[in-house]
Amino acid sequence: MRAARSAASGKNDTVSPGAPRIRVNTGKLELPIHLHVENSRDLGQVFQATPKRIKQALARHPRLAGKVKVTIGYDGDIYARAMRTADVLFGWRFDRAGLAERAPHLRWVHAHGAGINHLMPLDWLPPGAVLTNSRGVHGEKADEYTLMAILMLNNRMPRIMNNQSRAHWEQPFSSSVSGKTLLVVGVGHIGGGAAKWAKRFGMKVIGIRRTGRPHRHVDEMHIPAALPKLLARADFVLIATPHTKDTHQLIGRQELDLMKPGAGLINYSRAQLVDYEALAPKLRRGELSAILDVFDPEPLPRSSPLWKLPNVIITPHCSSDDAERYTPKTLDLICRNLERLIAGKSLLNRVSPQYQY
Repeated sequence: MRAARSAASGKNDTVSPGAPRIRVNTGKLELPIHLHVENSRDLGQVFQATPKRIKQALARHPRLAGKVKVTIGYDGDIYARAMRTADVLFGWRFDRAGLAERAPHLRWVHAHGAGINHLMPLDWLPPGAVLTNSRGVHGEKADEYTLMAILMLNNRMPRIMNNQSRAHWEQPFSSSVSGKTLLVVGVGHIGGGAAKWAKRFGMKVIGIRRTGRPHRHVDEMHIPAALPKLLARADFVLIATPHTKDTHQLIGRQELDLMKPGAGLINYSRAQLVDYEALAPKLRRGELSAILDVFDPEPLPRSSPLWKLPNVIITPHCSSDDAERYTPKTLDLICRNLERLIAGKSLLNRVSPQYQY
């Protein structure tokens, strides 16, 4: 039997309704499962897994009643104590040093986001433990953002907004988006959603994914090596691929030079995928337009020249994190995985150490 779980009496603890005080051995898994939630206050309310949100999520998953015990921490206040008995850790920022020794029962960590670059390499993960992430949770909101970005670029809104800031009257007319070509770099949850909406608007969709596996909303699918020859065909390029060692600066000076004059670039994913220094002169000369949601560093410093560039719209990394539903939907994913963990099934959204997503 395990050592007693001292985290059970913390003032931030929330126990699911009906949780038994005596743990029951179910194979190698003892019940109730101890889930520790580590919040970071500086991330804001959107990313807070509050007691109310957790209670509501557990109520939506009645099969977990009596099987899960939750401790809730903020900025490390009860982290060390909770890790002594935690089976599952959910958070974005947490102390990873010596975690295998400090958390002897930890078998699963869920990152409160899709990108896990800040957690690489995964040498801190205890042996046998798995890492999952929130990819796909952004779905509906991300679809709306990418569609909005395509339509804004097609209607030349970056130029129109720049003209407005200068009180300059100009009529940059545009044609319908129907029949134009979208290149989606990274056809996963987000890229696939963008492809679906693009097809509804009559666009041709070309996709790139690591495997080259077909997608029902993509007219042509290619592997990453085909990127240079595809860029010249695209009216719009959506970057929706994870940032890994293989995708760093995927769109650099050479790639930008290959893009069609007047094409639009959308960087939804990570700043490190695009060389913004090489992009800047293209924007100044009006050769390209762009909508950028990700930057390095963040917040983007006031001194950054990106703020004053023409032909670009900056959205401050707010494209797809639904203010009301992002964390509740993430908690639903965790609850589904808790059910799978109890049933001995493989967890959803497992991160591959090899592919880094």
